[in-house]
Amino acid sequence: MTLTPIPLSNMRITGGFWKSRQDITRDVSIPATFKQIKVTGRIDAFKLDWKPDAASSPPHIFWDSDTAKWVETVGYSLVTKPDKILEKQLDALVDSIVAAQQPDGYLNTHFTVVDRDKRFTNLRDLHELYCAGHLMEAAIAHFQSTGKMNFLNAMARYADYLDSVFGPAETGKKPGYCGHPEIELALVKLAKATGKKKYLDLATFFINQRGQMPFYFEQEAEKRGEKPKDYLGALRDREYRQSHIPIREMEEIVGHAVRAQYLMSGAVDVARETGDEDLMRACRAVWNNASMRKNYITGGMGARAEGEAFGEDYELPNESAYAETCAAIAFFFWGHRLLQIDGDAKYADAMERALYNGILSGVSLSGDQFLYVNPLAANLGAGKLERTTWFGCSCCPNNLTRLVLSLGQYIYSVSSDAVYIHFFVEGEAKISLATAGGQEITLRQKTIYPWEGKVDITLSMAKEAEFAVKVRIPGWCKSVAVGINGNEMDASTIPVEKGYMVLSGAWNDGDVIEIVLDMPVERVRAHPSIDADRGLVALQRGPVVYCLEEIDNGKNLGGIALPRSSKLLPTFEPGLLGGVVAISADASRLDMGGWEGILYANKEAKHRSTTIKAVPYFTWGNRGKSQEMIVWVREQ
Repeated sequence: MTLTPIPLSNMRITGGFWKSRQDITRDVSIPATFKQIKVTGRIDAFKLDWKPDAASSPPHIFWDSDTAKWVETVGYSLVTKPDKILEKQLDALVDSIVAAQQPDGYLNTHFTVVDRDKRFTNLRDLHELYCAGHLMEAAIAHFQSTGKMNFLNAMARYADYLDSVFGPAETGKKPGYCGHPEIELALVKLAKATGKKKYLDLATFFINQRGQMPFYFEQEAEKRGEKPKDYLGALRDREYRQSHIPIREMEEIVGHAVRAQYLMSGAVDVARETGDEDLMRACRAVWNNASMRKNYITGGMGARAEGEAFGEDYELPNESAYAETCAAIAFFFWGHRLLQIDGDAKYADAMERALYNGILSGVSLSGDQFLYVNPLAANLGAGKLERTTWFGCSCCPNNLTRLVLSLGQYIYSVSSDAVYIHFFVEGEAKISLATAGGQEITLRQKTIYPWEGKVDITLSMAKEAEFAVKVRIPGWCKSVAVGINGNEMDASTIPVEKGYMVLSGAWNDGDVIEIVLDMPVERVRAHPSIDADRGLVALQRGPVVYCLEEIDNGKNLGGIALPRSSKLLPTFEPGLLGGVVAISADASRLDMGGWEGILYANKEAKHRSTTIKAVPYFTWGNRGKSQEMIVWVREQ
């Protein structure tokens, strides 16, 4: 049995934590990122008027994807909050994109005006199909938000063109695939939006062809006149792009973190739509490796700056962690797809960890500055890392905004006889279940989660209906209290299936489910194989991981030690970082006194008592440029 997410149009986030984040995204992030794609030339690139002797920069190979994600973001915003002025701005941009399409259906600004004769000659490096995928996703969001078909039709023409170019070698087509996966999942979306199965077939071809011998990227390189790499160089290059073996043979996640997870997201989509159990088995196996051996406590993915890549199992350094914002987002997308297949809360747990930590850390509280990488120990402004308004490679800002404004479609799923509540977000959702006679049922959540574990869920319907409400018990939650219409239930008697508490029976209009998730501060320790975290502890409350910042705790944070006996006291501070729960505790700090002029000596360093304050990791770096930060603290 598979699940179906409720469409974004059926969900409104009406208050609480995520309403605030969505408001900031609409009011600040959308105009701020539009300004950037405008001033950097990304929008004007679609005019196709750049000349080799022009003073302006030529359209870059991935510019189209940045603009496409802005379009997609605005599409999601308009679905849940119509805005005529913003829609007009969106339509004008869409018109310019569609006008840039070539007579044969091709659409890419770089290869139309810069490398005119090099279409699909370097799939390994040049992002053509990656850009095409993001344009397709944008077109679908535009259609769903406005009902206008022009962009969707244009992308269907582009997909038709791609279908004429790519396919088995024996058909005279190119047997290639993209060096940066994304087109695969986009084609599956396009197939659903248009009803054209051939787009699913093309996505299936790309998935099946990847990693087959002879290696396409190496054949392609030879045709360009490149010298073959030595064995180790070729192997590293194949792993970097996940083309070293067929996907069905994969058990470990390797290479570029974003590419790998976009690929696995597309593979899950193809496996679900085609019923390919062998492919789905591989997707689960790789997920298990990624989530259990290569996942930061913040949900960040990708340990190495070199290649923006995964490292070995348990290779999870803190200060040198790359943990690209897009990689955490890709992990979220991948988990959501598996969640719909297996209905297992472990995927939602992983998604939630990424969402509240390694994803949200990528945008400032003000909504107009971003982080590309998200380390777990840093010195902000020390020449290594700083929040900024834009990047030369600016995939992350609009990737993050499109997720925040599409969050409503990830909160609930339905089966024929049950509604699944994956996440606790204040809002209103409309669902329909076969066993409820097809009538519309409204669910309203009331909560200030993640700052408290109390969630009230009110059901509204025209007549009595029998179905199950399946509520996720987060993996971090050790106990839960449940009531129905004010009557407390014995939680131990409630069935639990794959991490979901099953509340079954006949429901009536106005029934209220009351959930209280126990949310103490917890000390989290890492697997002993993670070298960087031995002897250290991280603080977590609910889904939120905490960090120490210099502004609260002074310099040399590595000299702080947290006694095992110290009480961890959570306090909501409305004036701190927009209103957060902070954690305070008694601790000790190394005293640097008496070491002047000494580098090594037969003496013990002294400690002095101190009080520490920890704040949510996603808020770090919002109070000045020069800020030291750590997540993992010494324990004594």
